[in-house]
Amino acid sequence: MMAEFKKLEQKDLMGDPSVLKVNPFELIGKEWYLITGGNMEHYNTMTASWGTMGIFWGKPVVNSFIRPQRYTFEFLEQGELFTLSFFRGETYRPALNFCGSHSGRDYDKAKECGLTARDFDGAVGFEEADMVLVCRKMYAYDIKPEEMIDKGIEKWYPEHDYHHCYFAEVQSAYLKK
Repeated sequence: MMAEFKKLEQKDLMGDPSVLKVNPFELIGKEWYLITGGNMEHYNTMTASWGTMGIFWGKPVVNSFIRPQRYTFEFLEQGELFTLSFFRGETYRPALNFCGSHSGRDYDKAKECGLTARDFDGAVGFEEADMVLVCRKMYAYDIKPEEMIDKGIEKWYPEHDYHHCYFAEVQSAYLKK
């Protein structure tokens, strides 16, 4: 039986952004999330613990960062939509650890972790998530070391494998009932 989700449209988020009732610092930095690109026939997901949420260009937006060597990068490059799936608590911490340390080139991550892929407005998210954000790419850029004002940031790139950023509008949010 499929889990029930309450769908919030972008207008709902803009009318009252607090409707999500989340602390983005905790949600992203401590609880982590899965970023997923592709379609139900062919997709990949990976764990992320970096990102931002806010309002820009008059829309609710997220910034998600992916290193180009990650398999998920290929999927985000090919499609217009991607999802961010958030899991509350520690129940899915082993799945998040697995998806962040194993490549989808070698494993069916959903199968290995007992996750159920589901279509959310044409993008792939996970049935077990407590919240799924459906995101549409608006802008993308590469982090460039020559543009770093704080040179201490270089410590995050010992192999000079700089992130690619996807700036995306949140088209809808699905909250588990």
